[in-house]
Amino acid sequence: MAIKFGTDGWRAVIADEYTFDNLRKISKATAIAFENHAKIKNGIVIGYDTRFLSKEFAECSAEVFANHGIKVFITDTFVTTPTVSLLSRDNNLAYGVMITSSHNPAEYNGFKLKDEFGGSMGPVNLVVIEKVLDENKDFDYGTKTFDELLKDGKIEYTKGRDYYINTLKNKIDTEKIKGSGVKIIYDAMYGSGQGMMDGLINIKALRSEVNPSFGGSSPEPVAKNLSLISSEIKEGNYDIGIVTDGDADRIAIFDEHGEFVDAQKTFALLLTYMINEKKMTGGVVRGFSSSELIKKICDEYGIKLYTVPIGFKYISELMIKEDILIGAEESGGIGLKHHLPERDGIFNGMMFCEMLAVKKKKLSDLISDIENEYGKFYYKRIDQHLSSNELKSELIEKAKGLKEVAGLKVISIDTLDGCKLLFDNGWLLVRASGTEPLLRIYTETFGENKTDDILNDIKNKFKL
Repeated sequence: MAIKFGTDGWRAVIADEYTFDNLRKISKATAIAFENHAKIKNGIVIGYDTRFLSKEFAECSAEVFANHGIKVFITDTFVTTPTVSLLSRDNNLAYGVMITSSHNPAEYNGFKLKDEFGGSMGPVNLVVIEKVLDENKDFDYGTKTFDELLKDGKIEYTKGRDYYINTLKNKIDTEKIKGSGVKIIYDAMYGSGQGMMDGLINIKALRSEVNPSFGGSSPEPVAKNLSLISSEIKEGNYDIGIVTDGDADRIAIFDEHGEFVDAQKTFALLLTYMINEKKMTGGVVRGFSSSELIKKICDEYGIKLYTVPIGFKYISELMIKEDILIGAEESGGIGLKHHLPERDGIFNGMMFCEMLAVKKKKLSDLISDIENEYGKFYYKRIDQHLSSNELKSELIEKAKGLKEVAGLKVISIDTLDGCKLLFDNGWLLVRASGTEPLLRIYTETFGENKTDDILNDIKNKFKL
């Protein structure tokens, strides 16, 4: 099967498509695609997460790049994906490679690319790599081993975790957080975010050890995977719960009652905090599946709003080109103007802690303030495993012909990414996942919660 980039990099099942041989191929194709990059003489950086064989895969990739004549800085331990973004940008490197499959189940691994600005590499560049792969059946990988290249100075270790922690110290008011008395609990989900916040602010850490099986669950920060932190908050009287995914670029938040705060409200809270308290300016960019609440806030403040297809690479592109205050997607990925044109779950979690310290209010009260100002928005997503890609395409086409769902009349259709049906008081989006064999179905209603009615009806219509 051809190696193709999805919503966020190339991902595949270990020992099936994700093999050392295929990793060598995609590394070599990347090296060839960007061998004339203006900064290639400065080198590239490679990092890796806590997944099975991630370190060995990273060393394999480094070996290929170094044999191609590219200087490689490889992290001396597992790191978060935002760490690779920072190292790429701040050290003036050509790009960064992250060996991770993010939130996917344990049997997956992946290959993410970060550009020279620290953002997700855009589709135009990824197509170039795929073209090199399509045009080459046999690559010359060179003969030198990782250890030989390390000895020759072609590969060099870099202390990525230390660099990232120092970045947090300089950008977050950690003293204000520590002095506020805000009680914090953090769930690393066995991912590479573990050990980052511990020395900076006072937290209780959950699932903060290396476990490549992720305890039998996917390291995805969605409510169904997070019963542990919810119960811990209730028992321990914590003010906030923070969760990051497998490579710690995405975030989930819990309030002081142990209630999951959906990503739409997370987005809205950070947006209003940056406008009102940090006095920052700029546009807003959202993914296609994000809430209309964001549009309402932007209209209130006269802020330009951009809507892009799903995949943070589209958000990153705009954050690099335009003056963007915040960019966010439905799945908990948020990029901030004063940090990176990229998601960073730990940084954003600490921003929430800073917000509580500054506002001196409970998180549930801040959410109530948003609802009192802009109304109630109800949001829900379900994922359906399907037998084939053909069936996914068939169902998306079927959605385009619907005139009503759950008694709600379809007033218009938007096909920017999948098929979005718009109603008077909400919308429904059907699209194929770019990282897993899934059909994703999203819906939102305003004022009255009809999300379950809509999802049940669409499942009946699709015979799911």
